[in-house]
Amino acid sequence: MVIHKKIAFGGGCHWCTEAVFQSLRGVTLVEQGFVASTGEHKTFSEAVIVHYDDKAISKEDLIAVHLHTHKSTAAHSMRKKYRSAIYTFTDADRTEAEQLLKKLQKDFKNQLITKVLPFQDFKPSDKMFHEYYYSNPEKPFCSSYIVPKLKLLLDTFSKNVDKAKLTV
Repeated sequence: MVIHKKIAFGGGCHWCTEAVFQSLRGVTLVEQGFVASTGEHKTFSEAVIVHYDDKAISKEDLIAVHLHTHKSTAAHSMRKKYRSAIYTFTDADRTEAEQLLKKLQKDFKNQLITKVLPFQDFKPSDKMFHEYYYSNPEKPFCSSYIVPKLKLLLDTFSKNVDKAKLTV
């Protein structure tokens, strides 16, 4: 029996983030919506919950994909809506994510602003937006914002891409 793990990511538009993680081998479900943490991060921000088989894709690979497919070093004006975060469900996952974030910093010229935060709550987005890219690949938003991220996936993380799904 395969036990699926989960981790949540926020950083950019959840339509984009959903498409990125849906395109990976080992990802079994992506829930699109809004995540809240605790303390100063208790407000909801666009994010996804990624369910995955850790025998098919590692947490390190998932975090690396996340960091490279959104502006993880930019403290831009939309950060309340698009919080750059890794949300964890257990203390052990939080510790591991913090260590991986430090390890992956070497891949970036600028300092990562992504925070590791405890997952507190989730509100799904409207169902009409679920599977947005895979239902609407011809839409201008998809070609302008999502396709470049998917091409980056193919170029940088090809070993993790589910090529049966992803055709860009």
